[in-house]
Amino acid sequence: MIKENIRIRKAIVHIMDPTIGMPVLSDTELEYGSEFADFMKEHIAKISSGDDTKESRFYQEESEVYHILEQYADDSFVDISKDIATLLYEIMKSNIDIPAADLIIVRFQYEDEEYLALLKMNYKPFYTHRTMTLEEGNSNEIIRHKSILPSESQRLTEAAIIRLDDLAVWAIEKKYEVNGEKTNYFSFLFLKCSSHLSHKSKLSIVSKAVESVQKEAYDESERFVKQMEAKSIIQEEIAENGGFTVEAIAEKIFVEKPELKVAFQDKMEKYDMVKEEIQPQSENTVRKYQSQHLYTDTGIEIKIPMEQYKNPKSVEFITNPNGTVSVLIKNIEHLEAKL
Repeated sequence: MIKENIRIRKAIVHIMDPTIGMPVLSDTELEYGSEFADFMKEHIAKISSGDDTKESRFYQEESEVYHILEQYADDSFVDISKDIATLLYEIMKSNIDIPAADLIIVRFQYEDEEYLALLKMNYKPFYTHRTMTLEEGNSNEIIRHKSILPSESQRLTEAAIIRLDDLAVWAIEKKYEVNGEKTNYFSFLFLKCSSHLSHKSKLSIVSKAVESVQKEAYDESERFVKQMEAKSIIQEEIAENGGFTVEAIAEKIFVEKPELKVAFQDKMEKYDMVKEEIQPQSENTVRKYQSQHLYTDTGIEIKIPMEQYKNPKSVEFITNPNGTVSVLIKNIEHLEAKL
């Protein structure tokens, strides 16, 4: 979603601090100006375009949130938001590792469709000042405020966007300990929905599977070259086409070794990803594919931009007769050392 095209229609905030013993639920909608509207739009846009966002579907029989939203109407926005906040608070109260937060619920429009956003704003402790009025005058002091909300630039760790016409869900979340086990409580316990892997997770699985297959098939010096080639192929597909299908990338990476392609596809089959399409949108997700990072056993580190790695006039990797590898950096016009 493009931030400028988001239209905020309603918003409300509920205080979700388990140390209080009960949620502090608002009985009125939030009054906000253009600055806070921009704050909400920024977070909604980040959720919708983030590669860690998972497309999900409610378990319709089990999900209380689904049943609440089935009856959604704008004139009951406040009551519906309070019901949703109460469900979340009961989970938080029973699991102390889940952080306290303000829950901002936003009804918004994007293009011709209506949505509801559940923005869990986990508190951040920061220092601020406070002025006390004493008999002798003002006394300024520094205090640690424990209930500061995340800024516009920070990514939320738990949030959801729900399309109201079909109740499709897009969620981000972080695991916290529940009954002694790390759990995606936001989707599993609160929303009660199934979720597909995020683009970020799928890209990571593909990279690790390629690395695993190559590690088993090649010796150390040859594996080094093949891993760089694979990274270059993935980067090129993302740069030119915005992403790739798993099946197509396997054809390109393992073109010379069909048996390795089969081994790779076997690994993808475990995730039901053989024909999956991966289209990362975030610059942070693809940044590591924009350069080759090399680390030698002698402690030398080299970072090569991908366009230079692909240019034989800039860099060359030479396999020596004794099995070692030399890196030749060519045609340097200016060399600078930084402290």
